[in-house]
Amino acid sequence: MAWLEQLVAERTDIDEAGLHWLHLLLADWQIVADLSFADLVLWLPAKDRSGYWAGAQMRPTTGPTAYVDDIVGRFMPVGKKPLLDRAMAEGRVARDGDPEWRDSVPVRVEAVPVKYDDRVIALVARNTNLQGVRTPSRLELAYMQTASELAQMIATGHFPHPGQRSDHADSPRVGDGFIRVDARGVVTYASPNAMSTYRKLGLTTDLTGAKLTDTTRALVPPHLRPDEETISAVLGGRLPRDAEFGNALATVIMRSIPLRPSGELTGGIVLLRDVTELRRRDRELITKDATIREIHHRVKNNLQTVAALLRMQARRIEPSAGREALIEAERRIGSIAIVHELLSQSHVEVVDFDQVADRLRAMVADVGGAPGSVTSARTGSFGMVEAQVATSLAMMLTELLNNAVEHGFGHGGSGHIELQASREDGRLIVTVADDGAGLPSDFDIDGATSLGLAIVKTLAGELGGVLRLDAGASAGTVAYVDVPL
Repeated sequence: MAWLEQLVAERTDIDEAGLHWLHLLLADWQIVADLSFADLVLWLPAKDRSGYWAGAQMRPTTGPTAYVDDIVGRFMPVGKKPLLDRAMAEGRVARDGDPEWRDSVPVRVEAVPVKYDDRVIALVARNTNLQGVRTPSRLELAYMQTASELAQMIATGHFPHPGQRSDHADSPRVGDGFIRVDARGVVTYASPNAMSTYRKLGLTTDLTGAKLTDTTRALVPPHLRPDEETISAVLGGRLPRDAEFGNALATVIMRSIPLRPSGELTGGIVLLRDVTELRRRDRELITKDATIREIHHRVKNNLQTVAALLRMQARRIEPSAGREALIEAERRIGSIAIVHELLSQSHVEVVDFDQVADRLRAMVADVGGAPGSVTSARTGSFGMVEAQVATSLAMMLTELLNNAVEHGFGHGGSGHIELQASREDGRLIVTVADDGAGLPSDFDIDGATSLGLAIVKTLAGELGGVLRLDAGASAGTVAYVDVPL
């Protein structure tokens, strides 16, 4: 599409509204190619009217291609293809009686003007490979008749439809199932694949001669149907819409395309696709997603229970060393619980780590003693972090914040901690700086026996990162953690 926009801007005088019309056409022209059993090429008239530029190309999925090579971007001078010149000048579909020969293959060519706002803005060439031509079947006749009517609609500006587009990424194609209805909504032809799909819905009779809306209503319970207006519009072929129908047996997406070759509604086509298996897999994915979130929720609850047990045990221990150890263990478990709590609320296995960091900072007041004695702030953003990294990162941040309070300010002391986070070249850089007592003169990080530092070094190493401790510019300590994401 970017190539088409560039070609239109540089080589043609098609305006923005005309380009939008061409985009609508290209969104649906696979249907025309499949019904025609033909390659389609969009030719754009040059700004100086010296010829035509090939702006887009589509091959059929229902028959052999007439173009082995891509021709998008090629220029066709005026006079080389009289068929294109005639369609452009006369504003109507132009056909040649004799086929062209390309690499010993006979190809029938038809030029269809693309009309928008009562003017021809482009041409669509239908190129049909005639090699191995045989007597057409009922299906092929129905396809080709519909393709001719759609071509006529393109030439008169009635196709594509400017209204509602398909909302389904798995919108049906011609080969999935094809039904043709008349202006009353009565089925005049249903392809074998369409019949098979209706058999899965529970139909035991033939579709031909039946009114599609009534037949479908009898198969689909009211609570599983869309609104009545959508049913009539889609199954009657009156409006360009799509809808999903289903019952306990099958689920089907249907799309209608009205046919107005002369301006008046003569009927329509309904394309349908059996998506029963796709919807079953969707339900499985939804169930698995809910299960994963429930697991995270239960892990969070279990961790909080363990933290509560440690807290209760700490209250009953007299020696201060044992009590402090249990309190530190409680905080470590609590930091992991925070990550799982956020994962239980998310549909994906990533965490907005800014929320985790801010909640961990709130724990600093509990560590520091008196409320407000230790303050903290965060600058920068951690961004979204994968669950596996988030758990380790939360534990590292907990230890660094605890160390800043305990060793920088001591019990009952006061001060400020600045937490900074940034992303650079796929790496997360975290800085925890305090204005406390600073590092001892003989401090050596490799020889440090602190459990907290040992945990941070181990987790940073497992993530492929590094830890560094430096003296602050004027006072205190600065801890740097650099890990890849």
